[in-house]
Amino acid sequence: MSAPTVPADLRRTPPRADASAGDTAPPTPARRALRAHLGTLAGTAILAVLLWRMGTGVFLDGLRRIDAPTVLAALGIGLVTTVFSAWRWALVARGLRIRLPLGPAVADYYRALFLNAALPGGVLGDVHRAVHHGRSAGDLGRGVRAVVLERVAGQLALLGVGVVVLLTLPSPVLGEARRAAPLVTLAVLGALAVVVALRMNRAPARGGRALRATLGEARQGLLSRRNLPGVAVSSVVVLAGHLVMFGLAARVAGSGATVAELTPLAVLALLAMGLPLNVGGWGPREGVTAWAFGAAGLGAGTGLGVAVVYGVLSFVASLPGVVVLVGRRFARPDGSYGRPGLFSAVGSAVRKEKYVPKESARLASSSFPFSAEPSEGRPMTPESV
Repeated sequence: MSAPTVPADLRRTPPRADASAGDTAPPTPARRALRAHLGTLAGTAILAVLLWRMGTGVFLDGLRRIDAPTVLAALGIGLVTTVFSAWRWALVARGLRIRLPLGPAVADYYRALFLNAALPGGVLGDVHRAVHHGRSAGDLGRGVRAVVLERVAGQLALLGVGVVVLLTLPSPVLGEARRAAPLVTLAVLGALAVVVALRMNRAPARGGRALRATLGEARQGLLSRRNLPGVAVSSVVVLAGHLVMFGLAARVAGSGATVAELTPLAVLALLAMGLPLNVGGWGPREGVTAWAFGAAGLGAGTGLGVAVVYGVLSFVASLPGVVVLVGRRFARPDGSYGRPGLFSAVGSAVRKEKYVPKESARLASSSFPFSAEPSEGRPMTPESV
């Protein structure tokens, strides 16, 4: 007896490999490397175009104009901006209830500035600063978030002052800024209204709880009555120091522009430095400064020279970070800040050490950089951030 026949549309056929399956495959190592170094490549391309269009004479002339008094002035300005930046960082860390004395904060900030200026990407120093502080304080997540919030405070100050400057002082973007301001304001207000409506009409979820926790830490670190005055003052002083450094670079480069003319151009240069498309801070700053000076009638070559001198002076101002790097080789081997976080759960565990047997105390101390609770038995990983 023959087997019953199965209709053709019901027959099972082995699955065929879809040609589009490769689209969902994980990225290759070459693609990952390209993404990781995209900013560096973009910054290199910008510098190459500037060298091709304007030659190396502008770069070399700017370097020849830097003398010993200029170097000392750059170191003095860098000292002020670094101390106030470290104070802002310490305030934010205190708001997040982790320990960060001002002295080690200044040293670590100098080291981060040097690494930012010496290594591609312009942020590796801040990454190292965040991880080092988090591990030393016994709370990697809060250490990273403290650095992120500290950098956000600086960018918010730059944006706030930049909006006022670009809307009031003459600059190449004055007309465009005034025309775009109402549209940007309406867009921001509309986005905030949508976010508020969604939060009011949606049940609490895991992502919502995480967002509320993040906003709560931001309020504690930046907007609390104890921290807000210090964070605001330090951010304004740091921004003023960067503007003074830009004015010094303009004078050294031979620019005769007034303070009112230089201020909006300096703001544009500082905003360009925030773009993640640079090589140790070089790239967009030079391109934007050359364009801005040219559009303002001050000469694109002069603008490029100002940007070059500013970059060199900023690097000089970060050189004390080399002393910190060398000194840490012979100082505290674990690089810690003394006692761990006095206000964190880790700190509470450490304060109880004198009430437990010495063997347990030694175990809790030797568990660094693992969890401060020896009973947990698992390391702290970046996933816990």
